[in-house]
Amino acid sequence: MWNKESGWNVYAYNPAGGAYGIPQSFPGSKMASAGVDWQTNPATQITWGLGYIAARYGTPCAAWANSQAYNSY
Repeated sequence: MWNKESGWNVYAYNPAGGAYGIPQSFPGSKMASAGVDWQTNPATQITWGLGYIAARYGTPCAAWANSQAYNSY
C-alpha cells in the first residue's frame, strides 16, 4: 500500500492534497505525535502510519482491502 502511496519515500509530498511522508499523512504534522523527527525519520513515520491503520481499519489487511476498493486508504 505504501509502495503506491509514497514509494517508501520519507520525503514524499503530494502537492495536490498536502499529504507527506511514507504513510502520506494529511497534514504531515499529525506524525509529530509519534516523534519530533517525523519529517526525516522513516521509523517515526512507519510507527505513526501503523498506529493510524490500527485505529482506522483495525488491521493492515483491512486497510489494504479499503485501498483496493476505493483507491486510497
